[in-house]
Amino acid sequence: MEKVYIIKINKMIIVKVTYTVKPEFVQKNQENINLFMIDFKKLNTNDFQYVSYLCGDGKTFVHLSHYKNEEIQKHLLQIPSFLSFQKHRDESGLEGLPQIEVMQLVASSQDVFKR
Repeated sequence: MEKVYIIKINKMIIVKVTYTVKPEFVQKNQENINLFMIDFKKLNTNDFQYVSYLCGDGKTFVHLSHYKNEEIQKHLLQIPSFLSFQKHRDESGLEGLPQIEVMQLVASSQDVFKR
């Protein structure tokens, strides 16, 4: 009888989230982002990259995340400081709904995940 091997290919997940907060919440949002980034850094893994930007209008944020696979994404999205950041952001009264885009990598000038 032949053996059948099932190989699960873990695909990279790239997500871009864009949202705009009220001007009076910008500083608190930055503080909350820094808190979850501290926890992300403590994980000490190369299985993800997470970057947050503040746009030129001074109140729109863009978060760009690269996850090596679904497992690391699920893990990060359950970290208490990240959940707290999301809760406070959403309760602050956003100017519109967050825009969530799932993207695919075409090319990069360097390895996204260092070995």
